[in-house]
Amino acid sequence: MTSSPFQRTIALPAPVCELAAQHLEQAAHRAIDGVAIPLKAFRTAADNDFTLPVSVVEQAAACLLVFATETAQSVRPSALRATISVALRLRDAVQLAHQPALSSRFW
Repeated sequence: MTSSPFQRTIALPAPVCELAAQHLEQAAHRAIDGVAIPLKAFRTAADNDFTLPVSVVEQAAACLLVFATETAQSVRPSALRATISVALRLRDAVQLAHQPALSSRFW
């Protein structure tokens, strides 16, 4: 059995997790599909040293982008930018996790 060179979890900064939890809570109030699992994970992230499964972070980013799209016409531009900013931070973290770790050996 071989192991994957990709990370299965991501350790996020506490402020990013807290902001994501706040925005996911708002998305839950708008009944965005798929928000329940990431919302629960981000609410309890502090219990796990802010380490979350990559798939949950990816799902959270997608939910926040859907939330931003659905609320774009009804929220202040600053609120929209804040939601998109958090979604993009999460997406960037997922993309970094999908890159294989560099070995210490030179090619």
